[in-house]
Amino acid sequence: MDDCCAKKSETLNLLAQGDQRRVLVIVMVINIAMFVAEFTAGVIGQSSALMADSVDMLGDAFVYALSLYALSRGPRWEAGAALTKGAIILAFGLGIIVEIAFKIGNGITPSSQIMMTFSAIALLANGACLALLWRFRKLNVNMSSTFECSRNDVASNIGVLVAGAVVAWSGSFWPDIAIAAIIAAIFLRSALSVLASAWPVFRGHPGAVKLD
Repeated sequence: MDDCCAKKSETLNLLAQGDQRRVLVIVMVINIAMFVAEFTAGVIGQSSALMADSVDMLGDAFVYALSLYALSRGPRWEAGAALTKGAIILAFGLGIIVEIAFKIGNGITPSSQIMMTFSAIALLANGACLALLWRFRKLNVNMSSTFECSRNDVASNIGVLVAGAVVAWSGSFWPDIAIAAIIAAIFLRSALSVLASAWPVFRGHPGAVKLD
């Protein structure tokens, strides 16, 4: 009986990992496609917020690739992947700050129509990713940090959409800059959260991990 239960448990674990892998592949492909579309639109529309949002999606594609690599490799590998994800998020946050400074110096007003159109498309895409990741959000530190990335994306998409509407109403470039700055702040907060959660596991103290 014990042997049978052990085999069932092993089978269920393998099935769960298979489900995680399929979901991660799907959301990775979505994020890569949306990065290309949104970044191109950001360059054409001269929107810092849209480009920041697209780079976030590229970062998430790397995140999902790291998550796939960490599957079946144990808690320490998962924590190591989460630490890498935290570092990526931190780097993008700092990169956005540099972009913001550049745009303030030039003062170019972005295309509000392009901002609203592509941020709405990105919102739909990230909403789908979030729905796919929902049931895995507290499974382990790796999937928790992955869910954190997608949740940030949804907030960023909404922010860019609102910024586009305000740019259309005011004719000012400041809403675009403001949302880009908020996205940077979200990146930095998320990076600290992911790093703080993953480090105790990586050091061998899983009880100290905060997954919420």
